[in-house]
Amino acid sequence: MKICVINGSPRGQYSVTLHTSLYLEKRFSQHSFEYVDVGRRIRHTDEEMQKAEQAMHAADVVLFSYPVYTFIAPSQLHFFFRRLKERGCNFEGKFATQISTSKHFYDVTAHRYVEENCQDLGMKVIHGLSADMEDLTTEKGQRDAEHFMEYLQACVEQDIYEPRMKQKTSSGKNYVSDAITNEKKQGKEIVLVADLHEGDENLRMMMDDFVKAAAYPVKVVNIAEYPFQGGCLGCFNCAGDGVCIYKDRFDSFLRESIQNADATVYAFTICDHSMGPQFKMYDDRQFCNGHRTVTEGKPVGYLINGDIEMEANLKTILEARSEVGHNFLAGIAQDAASMNMLLRRLDFALENNYVQPRNFYGVGGMKIFRDLIWVMRGLMKADHLFYKKHGVYDFPQKQWGKMLAMNLLGSLVRNPKIKAKMGNKMNEGMVAPYRKVLKKTECKKN
Repeated sequence: MKICVINGSPRGQYSVTLHTSLYLEKRFSQHSFEYVDVGRRIRHTDEEMQKAEQAMHAADVVLFSYPVYTFIAPSQLHFFFRRLKERGCNFEGKFATQISTSKHFYDVTAHRYVEENCQDLGMKVIHGLSADMEDLTTEKGQRDAEHFMEYLQACVEQDIYEPRMKQKTSSGKNYVSDAITNEKKQGKEIVLVADLHEGDENLRMMMDDFVKAAAYPVKVVNIAEYPFQGGCLGCFNCAGDGVCIYKDRFDSFLRESIQNADATVYAFTICDHSMGPQFKMYDDRQFCNGHRTVTEGKPVGYLINGDIEMEANLKTILEARSEVGHNFLAGIAQDAASMNMLLRRLDFALENNYVQPRNFYGVGGMKIFRDLIWVMRGLMKADHLFYKKHGVYDFPQKQWGKMLAMNLLGSLVRNPKIKAKMGNKMNEGMVAPYRKVLKKTECKKN
């Protein structure tokens, strides 16, 4: 097989993910590998894109290689997909798969994003390999990579691939303005972070209506106009003190223009099954903020130009972003009716400092980062201090009292005689603390 590896990592030849493909090249020397570096070297000129396109057409399999950045692939790969589509590329019948490395923090949404875009380009998708960053250094990880390669080879030989999803359209309807200008309450501020480009009138109307109808003053920040020097490089420079290696002052801009608001509403047009390359660059550049939930407790919302109901993976990402940050998701608006609901929920949340407990998306995500930061606390000092201060290190092995109680209870219920004598006492004991709460509440009421 001819395999074209699209290296989407901004670390280029120093990519951890890339080394899995290099390992497979050595282990399966009967196949030829060609590498196209789109994450670091390619600048998306016509000449560079033409070379990349030719390499993809010449291959039997296109293998996308990248680290998972903030729920999806890095912004560099977003820009690459956008350019392929702008050039009208079609790879009908070509096999596509992927290898990612991460700590399994929303690798599933990253893989789905790549699969959706590959299918847009007419490709036959084969489920990829999601590896832990350290997997290749272990015998088990090496075996997993080899088994994946054997599976990939079998799929190509037998023409096995994932069924193509129904054709999606994210263009949405033309937004109909019906907002009423409200007199603003004082004391709080909403920041509207938009990726608004020239000619995007639908999104502009939504933003104008939101600003008019919001209960509190709204500050608009258009990241499409921000002079980014580039996407996140994964260099860990910000891990120690929160300062980015770029000199475009994005970290200061983030703290002074966005994070000090009482609520954040994001506005963008759906592009390639995501929030678009520019917004993704903004997201990736918040690398340290993705670990440190500095806006915890503040409500968020979304104004989206496009049919978000057709984008289940993107909806999952938006909800997960809110849950991990412990922000109340006030709503995702795509028309006047959903805008109205977003405005009402946002007003209530700001008025009452309302935030819901995290669900699985947030609890699971933060536990992954809790364990990661604890192990890497020597490098990621700023994250470690934040987690320590905010009690994120809630390791179960520290709950000695509960573990001892469970050991005692376990030894009792394993004894048939004692278990028979207990009867319904265990159930009674389980609900006893909750009945105590109800009784206390009733006494307060009376």
